[in-house]
Amino acid sequence: MIDLRSRRIAAWLAVAALALPSVAIAQQADAPPSKPKKTTAKPAAKPAAAPTAQAALGGAQPNLLGQYGDWGAYAASPAGTKVCFALAKPQEARTNPPGKPRDPPYLFVASRPGENVKNEVSVAIGYSFKPGADATVEVGSAKFAMYTQSDGAWIKNAAEEARMVEVMRKGSDMVVTGVSARGTQSTDRYSLKGLSQALDRAAQECR
Repeated sequence: MIDLRSRRIAAWLAVAALALPSVAIAQQADAPPSKPKKTTAKPAAKPAAAPTAQAALGGAQPNLLGQYGDWGAYAASPAGTKVCFALAKPQEARTNPPGKPRDPPYLFVASRPGENVKNEVSVAIGYSFKPGADATVEVGSAKFAMYTQSDGAWIKNAAEEARMVEVMRKGSDMVVTGVSARGTQSTDRYSLKGLSQALDRAAQECR
């Protein structure tokens, strides 16, 4: 079940990222040597992900419904199954120690009405998480544990997800922390400006 969700979100995210004006973030974290952020040795590595994602989506290209502050609202219909989501990249991304290449991280809030899934919060961190290590999301004084798999993270206690989304709607920013498979710690700060509008627009599309 977790593997399926991870593959779905990775596919949607990869294609949605292509629709953004720019996904380049000059920040650092651990990433496999075969997929560096900027390199002349393997220029085809990054573009190669697009056909894979599109194939996973059944050729369905996400449609940008609107841009609201730092958040974009999108919809897609892979294999006839409608998916609506809000997507943002961090305003600030740091690692300790610094200087490690990293794929662009994203925060992703998805609804899949056909599966009765509403506002599922997930993170694509841009590197492989340390196996068995949780990630953490903080919004003001609220703190949520996220279980991790590969480069993705989801809320550990599903019963808290609705509250998490409400806290995010009311907050000004959120901080996501994690640890890579190589022991590098990452701290990503996301603005929550426009999240409520993006979620509302996505909800209209996926009623």
